[in-house]
Amino acid sequence: MIDRSPHTDSARPPSAVARRDLLAALAAVLLVTAAVLVGRHLQDTRHTLFVHWPPLYADWAPHVGPGTPAALLLAAGAVAYGPALAARLSWRALPWAAWAASAAWIFSLALIDGWHTGIATRLTTRNEYLRVIGRFHDIPAALRDFDQHIVSGSPGNWPAHVAGHPPAATVTFVLLDRIGLGGGAWAGTWCAVLGASASAAVLVALRVLVDEPTARRAAPFVVFAPAAVWLGASADAYFAAVAAWALACLALAVTRRSPLWAAASGLLSGLTVYLSYGLTLIALVALAVLWLGRAGVRDRPVLLVALVAGLAVVPVVFTLLGFNWWSGYHLLVIRYYQGVGGIRPYGYWIWANLACAAVITGPATAAGLGRAGSSLVRRGDPAATRLALLTGAALLALLVADVSGMSKAETERIWLPFAMWLLPACAYLPGPRVWLGAQAVTALLVNHLLLTGW
Repeated sequence: MIDRSPHTDSARPPSAVARRDLLAALAAVLLVTAAVLVGRHLQDTRHTLFVHWPPLYADWAPHVGPGTPAALLLAAGAVAYGPALAARLSWRALPWAAWAASAAWIFSLALIDGWHTGIATRLTTRNEYLRVIGRFHDIPAALRDFDQHIVSGSPGNWPAHVAGHPPAATVTFVLLDRIGLGGGAWAGTWCAVLGASASAAVLVALRVLVDEPTARRAAPFVVFAPAAVWLGASADAYFAAVAAWALACLALAVTRRSPLWAAASGLLSGLTVYLSYGLTLIALVALAVLWLGRAGVRDRPVLLVALVAGLAVVPVVFTLLGFNWWSGYHLLVIRYYQGVGGIRPYGYWIWANLACAAVITGPATAAGLGRAGSSLVRRGDPAATRLALLTGAALLALLVADVSGMSKAETERIWLPFAMWLLPACAYLPGPRVWLGAQAVTALLVNHLLLTGW
């Protein structure tokens, strides 16, 4: 496999480049360490963080489980054969292989906690969506009345996750129940399988926006990321997949000049913002996609018409059924500050959230982002520059979410949709097997040492 490092580093001695990569990864490790130590002190003395193992929403609980052998085997296989397979598989097979490998990685990690804890009951706890299935026997009536139950203290107020999101998330699980796929096991499987597809979506977008060699180099890192720990049976995995495919369809639209792909992107984008209020920020990544594909938009302005038409569908449907997105968001802000969101200290989480991001994206991504920043400044390699624009937009979205103060803690799952677009920054790292090993070890340590809440 050819090691195609960015031309921006060609003038630097290899040792200097490797040292810079290691320093970036070390900085991420030190950030996480500081967040753990300071967080433990704050939690022990002030009791204001409301997480048991800060900065992660988790408990210290070293354990092994049924998924341990499979996870270890997959990690070893990824390190030994991942880059070579990604380079040699036909392109038609690669996204499907990435989806399958991602699903295997996600499920093996989840099953370290066992089927019951790792999959079947994740979405059945008191704050989760499945708790309210019975209240949606009349979906239009439930949507018309949805806003009345968001604020704490209102009659029959929704559980935290239902209140904290637009109703498309809850309606999804209601519809699954209606077709006979009810209960936590089906809901968890739905989220994990769809969440795994996000890796394929990212690769599709990379191929048409950057180039195929970059997509192939990124593939093992997108699949075998520590983020897989939280892609297992978290509803945010489902959100990440919808957002990723919305962006992939947009990338196909602008590069193939296809109104059909533009309409599909709009439809999925509309669904994205009705799954999570915070995912309006995915628009920053969409703007980067449009910029990279601006020639296609300039040649066929009808693409924007198709995009907007598709984008209107989900909002129009929910509005006609009685749900007001803006009203719901403003009531959510009230609910957020009524709960622990109003107690958790902004001064800690403003940087500890970034430590959570460092955990879910792994040390290789920290090194990769350093290279991406250099590529963006120097612009020596067009492909590296395009990749840097894409990952930079995702990083900007994540930072805006952080500064907003509406993401204090639990961001290891909340930021999954943005994190998926940071992982391709690893594409140009030399010695991919070593970095893949670091990624896999991070995931294995987290899942074996901690019992994560999501």
